[in-house]
Amino acid sequence: MSLFKSIATFGGFTFVSRITGFLRDMVLANLLGAGMVSDAFFVSFKLPNLFRSLFAEGAFTSAFVPIFSQKLVAEGKKKSLLFAAQTVTILILFLALFVACFEALMPYVVRVLAPGFIHDAGKMELAAALCRITFPFLLFISIVSFQAGILNSFEKFAAPAAAPIILNLTMILSGFVLVPFTKTPAHGFAYGITLAGIFEIIWLQYFLVKQGVRPKLYPHPKKIMQNKEIRTLFKRIAPGVVGAGIYQINMVVDTILVSLVGTGAISWLYYANRLQQLPLGVVGAAISVALLPILSKQLKAGNVIESRQTQDKAVEYGALLSLPAAVLLVVMAKPVINILFEHGKFSAHDTDMTSYAVIAYALGLPLYVLAKALMPNFFARGDTVTPVKYSAVVFGTNLVANLILMQWFGHVGIAVGTTIAAFVSLYQYIHGLKKRGYWQLSRPLSLKLFKILICALVMGVAVLSLNLMLPNWLELNFLIKLILLGGFGIFGLAVFLICAKISGVLDIAEIMKSLLGKRGKNAN
Repeated sequence: MSLFKSIATFGGFTFVSRITGFLRDMVLANLLGAGMVSDAFFVSFKLPNLFRSLFAEGAFTSAFVPIFSQKLVAEGKKKSLLFAAQTVTILILFLALFVACFEALMPYVVRVLAPGFIHDAGKMELAAALCRITFPFLLFISIVSFQAGILNSFEKFAAPAAAPIILNLTMILSGFVLVPFTKTPAHGFAYGITLAGIFEIIWLQYFLVKQGVRPKLYPHPKKIMQNKEIRTLFKRIAPGVVGAGIYQINMVVDTILVSLVGTGAISWLYYANRLQQLPLGVVGAAISVALLPILSKQLKAGNVIESRQTQDKAVEYGALLSLPAAVLLVVMAKPVINILFEHGKFSAHDTDMTSYAVIAYALGLPLYVLAKALMPNFFARGDTVTPVKYSAVVFGTNLVANLILMQWFGHVGIAVGTTIAAFVSLYQYIHGLKKRGYWQLSRPLSLKLFKILICALVMGVAVLSLNLMLPNWLELNFLIKLILLGGFGIFGLAVFLICAKISGVLDIAEIMKSLLGKRGKNAN
């Protein structure tokens, strides 16, 4: 499967997942609003998802997929699945113990994650209770990531990309089925999160069986660490916890600091981040997931030139998809927040506060996407240490910028600090790959990226002008506003595509060949 087709497959299902995620967030905003209960709930939602990004989708996937993919090429399916069985056995044993420890220590964990709650006993107790309900989700979703890693290695991206839809739909249903019968609405949603993890395991197991794969636990756990490849895997996982999860780590730093800003600030930042996660998840995650097994196989086969061409395409696609998305978020932040969330307990003031953070996050969106497109180049070579070094610098930058800017700009300053850290992250990856001779930003690619930026800015001016021509459209009813918002998006997309075609950065014929799976001389 070509890189573009892999990205399109994963990204397409991820897009549907993000849309259902917005429907989920609309239900959350309506039933929780932006106050004490919502702040406590979002802490409980972020806690398992932090470790999910670090242990499962971050460090584990980045270490497991290259080894498993290369074993498929070199040793075949049978030996690869034996390695997978040993891996998941250790993963489950470790995470079961980890979850049990955190359940016991949860009040102290919440104190670290949200120190601003300390002065409100009710808020602290509620957050700890909710975290105890949601934290088992970490174990379930880690198994899901293991299942997804196997499917991705077989270049089956659709089912794993669709799995998060189950979480969103389960939480939406929880708002109607569980919430009416629980102590607070937050309790109902918390139970929904944990149930969703079980449903996702069942979903992916079905597709694994279709591939003739029936993952089992290894019957002799004590013998597992005698396997040299298992030891290599866990040596790579340790530094990868930081390297692959820097974005989530920065989000946790944001949560800790924003808890000190005041009531509602955690919720404003959550909704702003959720809006950014649509393009970041669809584009950044899709490129990273699709690129890793492809690069791993190309490097294993010694196809260095082809791997560099693949990396060029990943960067090009990342810019082509993320730059216009970022510009649209900047010029349409308030209308989008108004339409999606301003109902029920979510007020006009909440819309204003959230939209400011959206703009700040959006400026860093393309930078994080491009960094995600470059990071697999290290993981595919088994190098999980270098990203850790970069992450340490990014973490420090984010922390210092947040501490300084939050003094004057509150939650918006924290979002700006995250964007500043994104600049540092991207620079390090570009410089590091060039220094090692793995890949470098060529002049033709640089020119193409510049043209894409110009096209995105032209689109932004056009959409902003159209928005200003209709100054009172946000006062209309919901359905008309939603239709108009879709019209703005279609108009912006049309302007961008026309500019991209005129400037030569968009080759429709090449994209169609990639989607149809045809490989030319320069395979994607």
